[in-house]
Amino acid sequence: MSLDFSETYKRTGPTPVFSPDGRFLATAVEYRLVIRDAETLTVTSISSCMDRIHKIEWHPDSDHILCACYKRGVVQCFQVSDENWTCLIDEGPAGCVHARWSPKGTHILTVADFNVRCSVWSLLDKSCVYLRAPKYGDAGIQFSPNGKFILVAERRECKDYVSVISCATWTLASRFQVATTDLADASWSPDGTSIAIWDTLVTHALFVYSPDGRMLSKYRPEDAGASGVRCAKVSWRTRGVGRDAGRAVSTTRGWEDLERGVISETD
Repeated sequence: MSLDFSETYKRTGPTPVFSPDGRFLATAVEYRLVIRDAETLTVTSISSCMDRIHKIEWHPDSDHILCACYKRGVVQCFQVSDENWTCLIDEGPAGCVHARWSPKGTHILTVADFNVRCSVWSLLDKSCVYLRAPKYGDAGIQFSPNGKFILVAERRECKDYVSVISCATWTLASRFQVATTDLADASWSPDGTSIAIWDTLVTHALFVYSPDGRMLSKYRPEDAGASGVRCAKVSWRTRGVGRDAGRAVSTTRGWEDLERGVISETD
């Protein structure tokens, strides 16, 4: 088997990203966004941002692309098929530590410095909605699989909460306190009917809630006779939720039934 390599191209900042349809490759070179044809690597377009690019993310349509310049607190968007179309989001003194597209690509989410707020910017009518005080910038914020809801982890008065917000109106659908000591992250189930929420590595407990706040199941290593287990990763399987844990030997534990809390273990 032989491999062919292209010549090297300069890049800085984030890793180059292929468009969802595989046609283009986006690269950041300081403050410039370079779009190349994925097959020939010829330059399709070059766009200039206001500062060094820290993040690149393609729109689901593979035609629009987001560039986040966190040092300047701005997010700029460009269109591959129309170089005259641009979009600028300036968070001003609030700053910006994270930016991303919504699943349908009609909104852009930005998180301000110190996680003061999460701003939801509409590309349809230029409106903006503020979601107050997310716990993290790049964790604890996730859209449901169908894109109809978004969960936001919050920390209020030394307690963890999860807010579920409707993406149709960006209004609160539910908010509930969770049993974590220090929530690390949360994840929707593949069917959108449950939310897995887990603690940091100090506590490494796992809880599963319904979107309206009912606890469906919980797992603590010490309660299951697995004291000393350090959990590294949580992910949903086709059925149930699995949590990767590591001692001297890697072990995977998972729920096969959320209601009964049946645990399977694989070494």
